[in-house]
Amino acid sequence: MYAVTHDPVPAVLAALTGVSAETPRSVQAAGLAAVIGDVPLSSFGEEALHRNLEDLDWLDAVARAHDSVIVSLIDRGAAIPMRLATVYHDDDRVRCLLASRAEEFARVLDQVAGRTEWGVKVFLAPVPDSPPAAGGPPPRGAGAAYLARRRAALDSRERQEGRAVEQADRVQSVLADLAVDVRTHPPQSRALAGDDARMILNGAYLVDNRHTLRFAEAVATCDQDNDAIRVRLTGPWPPYSFSMLEEP
Repeated sequence: MYAVTHDPVPAVLAALTGVSAETPRSVQAAGLAAVIGDVPLSSFGEEALHRNLEDLDWLDAVARAHDSVIVSLIDRGAAIPMRLATVYHDDDRVRCLLASRAEEFARVLDQVAGRTEWGVKVFLAPVPDSPPAAGGPPPRGAGAAYLARRRAALDSRERQEGRAVEQADRVQSVLADLAVDVRTHPPQSRALAGDDARMILNGAYLVDNRHTLRFAEAVATCDQDNDAIRVRLTGPWPPYSFSMLEEP
């Protein structure tokens, strides 16, 4: 299952290729349409998925195909993207889902219509090297000098991190005022973020498409005006962060 929409155009679906090289189709109920694709249980059954999700090449190809279908749907109207590998065993179960949660789906579709998700990641800026202290005799002995340097470096780092947290909080407040909704995710690891610095904020912002430029300019200003942090804009993304359904 790729997404839930109001009414996908058949010609749009016919031009798409799904995660198993299938052509997506729609199942309708309660005035809604689920965009789905028929996939083999040999690859997408429960046991097979546990195995395949550990295959990074398979996962990358499937994620790209899944995202491509969703982006194509969003390009022509509001759509609620489903998580990767959301599988139902038959059309009737999909219809039951649409009917039982129609009100919630309709509410989310209204929220994401004409809006796009943008990510903002805030990293600690490098701590500048402190110049040697002027005046007074140096500490006696090499050990004392080393401990003094270590203590000064730790104090400087703690002050820098405290300022960074304060600045990140201000950035969050400024950007939240320009967004329709905000989600805060756990900071990513250095490897996943592709950055050697420590991430201290990983925010997702649902922004009206008419205000995209203003939002991007605000992010750039936040990056320039705060010396203890670096602010990075990512996106645009399908509104995954704002499409999570509440547990039934």
